[in-house]
Amino acid sequence: MVNDKSSSSRRMGGNKKTAEVTRRGFFGKTIAAIMGLIGFGLGIPLFGYAVLPTLKKREEPWSEVGPLELIELNRPKELEVVRSSSSGWMKSNTVRSFWAYKKPDGEVVAFSPICTHLGCGYRWSDADQQFLCPCHNSVFDLEGKVLAGPAPRPLDTLPTKIEGDRLFILYQEFKAGLPKKEAI
Repeated sequence: MVNDKSSSSRRMGGNKKTAEVTRRGFFGKTIAAIMGLIGFGLGIPLFGYAVLPTLKKREEPWSEVGPLELIELNRPKELEVVRSSSSGWMKSNTVRSFWAYKKPDGEVVAFSPICTHLGCGYRWSDADQQFLCPCHNSVFDLEGKVLAGPAPRPLDTLPTKIEGDRLFILYQEFKAGLPKKEAI
């Protein structure tokens, strides 16, 4: 009997190939599965970083100043506001100052504390009824208009809103030295 093996394999169902697991095949599939899990694990934070911020509802960073009683009629006052910001999981608070006064019609006007010439800080002079910048002698009236000096534009106004008896401000910073107001 020469073909003993072939006749026994025919009796058991024909010419079937049996699946043998080799060491090389096992390790190849195991490594592929591990790499797939690692890729999936790295993909979740990447998805969260790239996609989820676009789905979050963004709120305007209005900051509460305090009661309207802080603001005086036709007399600018330097006030401070605390701005909260977050970057990733880190949150920080920054104190910013600004100038504000109330017009006779009740409108609140707020100015950035930075001179439009070169970014120096300016002060209100009660005696002169003007804003004075000591760096290069720019002078502004109560409305923020340039009266003298090298300032290229009026003082930068900041948006305000009133809710009940509370004042809120949208604090922004602007580039100095430009003829037009441009936010940073």
